[in-house]
Amino acid sequence: MTEKVDRQAHWQQVYETKAADAVSWYQPVPQPSADLLKLAGAAPETGIVDIGGGASTLVDWLLDEGFRDLTVLDLSDAALAAAKSRLGGAASRVAWIAADVTKWRPARLYDIWHDRAAFHFLTDPGDRAAYVDRLRKALRAGGHAIIGTFAPDGPQKCSGLNVERYDAEKLSAALGGGFRLVDSCRHDHVTPWGAVQHFHFGTFMKL
Repeated sequence: MTEKVDRQAHWQQVYETKAADAVSWYQPVPQPSADLLKLAGAAPETGIVDIGGGASTLVDWLLDEGFRDLTVLDLSDAALAAAKSRLGGAASRVAWIAADVTKWRPARLYDIWHDRAAFHFLTDPGDRAAYVDRLRKALRAGGHAIIGTFAPDGPQKCSGLNVERYDAEKLSAALGGGFRLVDSCRHDHVTPWGAVQHFHFGTFMKL
């Protein structure tokens, strides 16, 4: 099996065997994503794609806030199914894409690319390059990319997988030219069992 197939199978199993609120990355309130979306000027008509959104509650918050152009992309059909089930009829107001972001072919442009804790799982340089290629193709000029990863002092593994840790400088280098860092912040995420995980969030404008 290739690494990509293994990654997809891994996340499918995670969401088939664990409740959405029993995984380490669960957030009842999507912070600091909500604040960073506001910083990026998000409005109800803003086109937002949530990369690796899975069963995240961010889409619930966005719908409650009146956002109308929402897309959630994730490797795991089971994760997306959990989100759809939770949302009920409101799920029809969201575009759902089951895909590996490194293989995805964006069919449109978005105003905001949001990724909380997907990019840091890409430990292979080729996968990271493919991710950035999709980011460039999917984000309009003047749009914003909000990317959250484990900070340099964050965990070295998550869900049994190795991760790559980032600060603002390293994340900027990973994205390469054509992006301007707008905001950099740390966030201490508390898992459902009380452990603290140190995150870094970088907000970039595509030039």
